[in-house]
Amino acid sequence: MQARMLFLHALSPLHVGTGQGVGVIDLPVAREKGTGIPIVPGSSLKGVLRSLVDDETLRKKVFGPDTSAAHEHAGSVQFGDLHLLFLPVRSLRGTFAWVTSPFLLQRFTRDMAWVENGLALPQAPALPGEDVCFVPNQPHSDLVLENGAAKVILEDLDLHAIEDATLAQWAATLAPQIFPGDATWQNLFKERVCLVHDNVMRFLLDTALEVTARIRLDEQTKTVQTGALWYEEALPAETIMAGLVVVSPVKATNQEIQTVLQQVTQKPLQLGGNATVGRGLCQLSLL
Repeated sequence: MQARMLFLHALSPLHVGTGQGVGVIDLPVAREKGTGIPIVPGSSLKGVLRSLVDDETLRKKVFGPDTSAAHEHAGSVQFGDLHLLFLPVRSLRGTFAWVTSPFLLQRFTRDMAWVENGLALPQAPALPGEDVCFVPNQPHSDLVLENGAAKVILEDLDLHAIEDATLAQWAATLAPQIFPGDATWQNLFKERVCLVHDNVMRFLLDTALEVTARIRLDEQTKTVQTGALWYEEALPAETIMAGLVVVSPVKATNQEIQTVLQQVTQKPLQLGGNATVGRGLCQLSLL
């Protein structure tokens, strides 16, 4: 058994839901019950990747048989849930910031420990105060306002900016994995990453996700049908997530598994709902 790390970069708003919600938002995104942190369930990811393999025999060997024949054998690849790693949040300076928190990095570190020959991650950053935002230790930051005291403005949060060398090391380590072969986006990530307190991150998870009002029109009157107005939540474009992929050859060989995983992660794909309106375009990269 071998574990690998899979990164997801959302190229458009991403809605992977759990059905009807119980609050103001009719169709919320999938979240962990205990933490409220958004996820992409492994079952959703596996279903999409499975559909991209045209060779029926190879598809069955790698992902397992169809549900009707599930008793025959297990698949050779198991997909864990993708967990949020960096949330894009509107910034007064620099357009937006990739925001993370100590808890998100700690859990990513725990998952990376399962990966054979995985990344050598820096030490965990210190815990910032609730009114503080850590930014990379570099000559210039796209996010910092230098009007008197250095500050970062995220949505309506006014945070004191403090340079942190450890965060700069995290950005330098992860940028090539999230944006392989793209120096422009790697540099952009290094300039716009920031770290906030877990409580601040919790607030952003409740307020900084995209909420869209959707309607369905009556074909004759071209007005909204009765009861056909609903609110839908989505992770914003530029969201970055990560999760484990466990390779355990059952019917497929290691070479066949490697070939399939490279094939399905080469080009952008569509995850979640609303494919016809451009939602859910994602780029995957496998460590």
